Amino acid sequence: MTLPQHLVASLGGVGPGDAVTVEGDEAHHAVVVRRLRVGERLLLTDGLGLVATGEVTATAKRAFTVSVTAVEDHPEPRPSVTVVQALPKGERGELAVEVLTEIGVARIVPWAAARSVAVWKGERAAKSHAKWQATAREAAKQARRAWHPTVLPLAGTDEVADLIGSADVAVVLHEDATEPLGALALPADGDLVVVVGPEGGLTEEEVGRFVAQGAVAVRLGAEVLRTSTAGVAAVAALLSRTRRWGGLTS
Repeated sequence: MTLPQHLVASLGGVGPGDAVTVEGDEAHHAVVVRRLRVGERLLLTDGLGLVATGEVTATAKRAFTVSVTAVEDHPEPRPSVTVVQALPKGERGELAVEVLTEIGVARIVPWAAARSVAVWKGERAAKSHAKWQATAREAAKQARRAWHPTVLPLAGTDEVADLIGSADVAVVLHEDATEPLGALALPADGDLVVVVGPEGGLTEEEVGRFVAQGAVAVRLGAEVLRTSTAGVAAVAALLSRTRRWGGLTS
C-alpha cells in the first residue's frame, strides 16, 4: 500500500537519520483525525520535488516527529501544463481543481471570463481562492505528488492572453473549432496552456484575442462536456501523448 503523504514547509538539508517535526493544522489532522501513531511509516514532501520517507517517533495534538530513512529529489515533470479554468458555478470549481491536480497539472489559473456565471469579488474572492488552494493541496497529497500545483490569483482576459503568449503550445477548447485536439503537435519539453471556457461558452472576442496570441482553437469531440470536466479530458488526452504518460512525443 502506498504510504500517506504530508506537506512540510521545507526539506532542505534533510537526510537519512534526521528528525523532522511537523506542526500546525497538518499535524493536527494527521494525529487527531487520522489517528497517526508512533511506528507508522509515511512520506513528507515540500511540494517542490523533495520527498522523504520516514517513521513516526513521537506525536502530540498539533505535532508529530518523523525519523527520516530516505530522501528523493524528483525533477519537475515536463512538459509542464497550466490550465486556465473559467469560474464555474457552485462547487464545480473545486471538482475541476481536484481532478486536474490528480492528473498532474502544474498551475491552475481561475479566470473571470465574460460569460462566467460565478463572480469572485471582495471577501468571496479570497474565500473561493483559498478553497481552490486547499483542494489542490489535499488532492496533491492524495495523488502522492512530489511537485504540488500552484493556484494563481484570479486572472482577467488580459492576463490570460499574456500567459498564452509566453507558452510553447496553447489551446483553447471551443465547440465550434474545426481542429481536433489529437492533431496538435506537442513538444517533448516546454510549457503547455489549456484554456477552458465557462458554462455559457467563450465570446468571439475572447477566442480571437487568444488566437492572436498564438493559441489554437481545438475541439474534443462531438460530446458536450461541462466546464469542470472539459479541462480534465483535454489534459489527459495531451499527457497521453507525452513521455510523462508513456506517449511517443520526442
